[in-house]
Amino acid sequence: MRLEQEMWEALREICRREDMTVHELCSLIDDRRGLSSLTAATRVFILMYFRAAATDEGHATAGHGKRINAELLDRLGVSMGENRPAH
Repeated sequence: MRLEQEMWEALREICRREDMTVHELCSLIDDRRGLSSLTAATRVFILMYFRAAATDEGHATAGHGKRINAELLDRLGVSMGENRPAH
């Protein structure tokens, strides 16, 4: 996956905060990305994560330190694009 250096840094920061590996997070994003490319879905996730964290309510909702899972992605309202067929 090709991302700008700043995006990789943001992704690593999220993983540090959430106590998970980049591989684990990218796998979660990949499972939910719909028809979007993994790169595009990852950029959207990074944006949504930090947008949510930028407010008091969003920070609490983000649950920093609680591992990211499908339930958390739903609470954040993260949609990775149109649904794609299961593989």
